[in-house]
Amino acid sequence: MAHITRKEVFEIFAEYNKATDRDGRLNVLKKYSDHIAFLDVLRGTFDDSLVFNLPEGKPPYTESLPESVPSTLLKKHREFGIFVKGTKGDQLPAFKRENKFIQLLESVHPEDAKCVLKMVAKEPPCRYLTKKLVQEAFPNLIKS
Repeated sequence: MAHITRKEVFEIFAEYNKATDRDGRLNVLKKYSDHIAFLDVLRGTFDDSLVFNLPEGKPPYTESLPESVPSTLLKKHREFGIFVKGTKGDQLPAFKRENKFIQLLESVHPEDAKCVLKMVAKEPPCRYLTKKLVQEAFPNLIKS
C-alpha cells in the first residue's frame, strides 16, 4: 500500500482560500471530512461550548523552522483537550498548562501554530469561513 502524505491543517485552509465561491469552499471542507486535526480546529474555533483555559493574547513562543518541524497537528491535536475548561486540564497548575500550550505551538509548523492561536481566540483561520458553512459541511461537529 502506498503511503499518502496527509495535508497539514494550514495547507487545507490555503486550499479553502483559493476556492472562489461558496460551493467551492463547501467542497474543500467536505473533502477533508476524515482529517481529524482539521475538524478539531474547526470545532475549537466555532463551538461555543468549548472555552479555552488559557490567557488571552499571543503567548511567548518561538516558531519552529518550517523545514524542520518536530511534529504536526495530526499528532498533536489530541492535546487540545488539556486547554479546554471543564476537562482534566483544569487540574493542572496554570503555568504548567500554559507551558504545554507553548510546547505544542513550538512543535508544529509555524502556519499551523497560527491556526491554533486563532482557534483559541475563536477567530476563523481564513476569510469567508463561517460557523454556518462549517455546520452545513459537518452537521454533527458543533454542539452549540
